[in-house]
Amino acid sequence: MSSNPLPRGFYLRDPAEVAESLLGKLLVRRFRGVRLAGVIVEAEAYYGAEDPASRARRGGRIARMLCGDVGIALIYGVHGNWLFNVVAHGAGGVGAVLIRALRPVEGVEVMKALRGVRKVVELARGPGRLSKALSITKELNGLPVYEPSSPITIEEYSSVPKGSIARSQRIGVNKDLEEPLRFYIRDSSYVLKKCLDLH
Repeated sequence: MSSNPLPRGFYLRDPAEVAESLLGKLLVRRFRGVRLAGVIVEAEAYYGAEDPASRARRGGRIARMLCGDVGIALIYGVHGNWLFNVVAHGAGGVGAVLIRALRPVEGVEVMKALRGVRKVVELARGPGRLSKALSITKELNGLPVYEPSSPITIEEYSSVPKGSIARSQRIGVNKDLEEPLRFYIRDSSYVLKKCLDLH
């Protein structure tokens, strides 16, 4: 299947708007000649230094990438897991979207082998599991997700009705912004931790 990724301009918006818009889109990893793909069912928005949960507060390479070109894969390690983000912000802004969970739809048997599990629902439910299922590692950091030739892209797939989208505070952060910046498909069994719908 040929790749038709979302354009770079899709990510040139407020991170929260991008996070919500990414629900229903397809994250695709080309791995050893196989397309590994899943529908995005959960995502979180992050901002700049004013965001207490943002990596931008720490400075360094990640902070520079957060204020850099949009539509770029930002991958960093946490507790032995690689987390996949895509840089997203308005002109002159800072931010990214963390992809937290997928519903696997292509290359499922390869994902099972990579994860060492048989249940499809367990393959990519959570950001660390997601990265293992799609073999996402630091080697993909800095690559554009909007280029058809890239080994990792995000493609159009389906649109999610507003009424099917829930919001909550972000998961696993010590201090959060007041605005709920975690977006997920309310009835999806592929979302690990459902919280009170705040909006």
